[in-house]
Amino acid sequence: MKDCLIIEGGHPLNGRVRVSGAKNAGLVLLVASTLADGETILDNMPRIRDVEVMVQILNELGVNARWNEDGSLSICPPPAGSMKVKTSYELSKKLRASNLLLGALLGREREAVISLPGGCDIGSRPMDLHIKGIQALGAEVDIEHGFIYARSKTPSGARVYLDFPSVGATENIMMMASRTPGQSVIENAAKEPEIVDLANFLNSMGARIRGAGTDLIKVEGVPELKACRYAIIPDRIEAGTYMVGAAISGGDVQVENVIPTHLHPIVAKLQETGAIVEETDQGVRVRAGRQVLPVDIKTLPYPGFPTDMQSQMMALLSLAEGSSVIVENVFENRFQIVDELKRMGASIQVEGHTAVVRGVKTLFGARVKATDLRAGAGLILGALAARGETTIENAIHIFRGYENIEEKLIQLGARVKTK
Repeated sequence: MKDCLIIEGGHPLNGRVRVSGAKNAGLVLLVASTLADGETILDNMPRIRDVEVMVQILNELGVNARWNEDGSLSICPPPAGSMKVKTSYELSKKLRASNLLLGALLGREREAVISLPGGCDIGSRPMDLHIKGIQALGAEVDIEHGFIYARSKTPSGARVYLDFPSVGATENIMMMASRTPGQSVIENAAKEPEIVDLANFLNSMGARIRGAGTDLIKVEGVPELKACRYAIIPDRIEAGTYMVGAAISGGDVQVENVIPTHLHPIVAKLQETGAIVEETDQGVRVRAGRQVLPVDIKTLPYPGFPTDMQSQMMALLSLAEGSSVIVENVFENRFQIVDELKRMGASIQVEGHTAVVRGVKTLFGARVKATDLRAGAGLILGALAARGETTIENAIHIFRGYENIEEKLIQLGARVKTK
């Protein structure tokens, strides 16, 4: 398995790139498909490692999930009552989103045994809010030997207040509530575009969900859902990564297949750095400015600046003419990229949740390691601007979340190869 990306710096990104379907929407829609009877077909599903792992998990549970010749993904669950309810440790440890099966299995089978999940090591992402939500809807929960055991014999709608607008907890509660009798209300719900996409998808199958995209979501439970065909939204983080790629490499890139409103927090910060960003009929065009200006960033839940774009912006700001301050408010381990960027010549100091980035004139090619998915993306961006050749080890993290990234970068003029 190829696990290294080798990038020769100094080649601006120019041209057009088409953004794939959203990883975080695709994963939850894949799981939500099991709530319906019949064959669901999902279009615009990214063929990335995380999706492949989720397909494997579903097939282990007795679901027939398979790729079609046209690139779509078909999901056909077994008859009600015959789906397995226990996820394997071996597969779950590879994928944080495996925890989304908690709400889907409780909605469909009234029982779930979920291995505590893995994924990127970017900090603790506890399951307490997920568990609080399903318990409010009537589930009994035990945690033993690394598994969550949940059963809901007589589920009923309820009001749930989330202490933090957790995306995963909001999704799990929505999925269980969609097949739970009565009305459920989620207060302080996450507002991310992926939440709206899940609500639209469930509604297209016959669910009754209102308020997605606001902090108050109401779900009227229905006895059954019917399969449908649905296209996943574009990946705003992939789009943002190529947008920063244009700015850091001195290039000019037209990013296509995007929903511009989803990109507003990224666009605003890129413009502050001096990049020229404009909406076009095809998507968003980004041209590098004459210099990179320093900016301050605080990551926040949507519609704030996304934590998933923090590493990429850190790479850009490491070349700014001045000092920038980045405050990470979502995940405590999201600064693991710092030591790797410093190997390339960046000047960054971290204290707690705050990083001070003092811009340098040049980054230099080095041997570095992707510690997580978005850190890997940030290292690619640093490598594009660096003098000389950069080897990024542990690139498997990057392939988990970016479809055909090597091909797309080459198409834009980058010098990239894998080994």
